[in-house]
Amino acid sequence: MTLIDRLKDEQKAAMKAKNKPRLGAIRLVMAAIKQREVDEKITLSEDDVVAVLTKMVKQRRDSVAQYEAAGRQDLADVEHAEIAVLEEFMPQPLSDDEVAALLDDAIAATGAAGMQDMGKVMGVLKPQIQGRADMGKVSQLVKTKLG
Repeated sequence: MTLIDRLKDEQKAAMKAKNKPRLGAIRLVMAAIKQREVDEKITLSEDDVVAVLTKMVKQRRDSVAQYEAAGRQDLADVEHAEIAVLEEFMPQPLSDDEVAALLDDAIAATGAAGMQDMGKVMGVLKPQIQGRADMGKVSQLVKTKLG
């Protein structure tokens, strides 16, 4: 079952259960996927859908930080609920050991010797870990290894 099919099934289940917060979050994902398909005139692959989900989770985490800084815990709670729903459809996150192993493999595959090769390493890593690890942390690890 593809991720889009799973989203559609969960959308139907949320409608039947009259679970409005969950239904709203799933509809937002479906709208974002459809928007990207229409804009780029393509059908999104599984990796593309994961990228859309990753972007949406990141946006919501940024919103949570802003809401909490402004003292609006009610709005932050709504965003937390949406993050929980979105994360159900994300792939299993990688452990630190798995990320380190993938990083070592990418450095070996590209023959990276210094910071000037960071782009090559990130180019190899990104498709493997998209949506499964925080890219900011991975970038810091790459800098540490190559620096």
